[in-house]
Amino acid sequence: MAQLNINLTDEFEEALRRFMRLRGVRTKSEAIRLAVQEGVERSLERAGRTSFRAWLGAATRAPLNPRPRFASDRDLWA
Repeated sequence: MAQLNINLTDEFEEALRRFMRLRGVRTKSEAIRLAVQEGVERSLERAGRTSFRAWLGAATRAPLNPRPRFASDRDLWA
């Protein structure tokens, strides 16, 4: 299984906790997988076909971390 690393805002984390309580999900990773899966399914239902075009650029619209722990990927793995 591929790994995905994300930074969560306080607001997103609170929404994720509510989602976890409502769905009875125990871990954040499982809750995020479930939320992404449902988002993809809804997107496909609206589009009427298999297309992820609406998802293109979604990550670039997210706010950047104002205080990153590492200046670059090279620093992260050093």
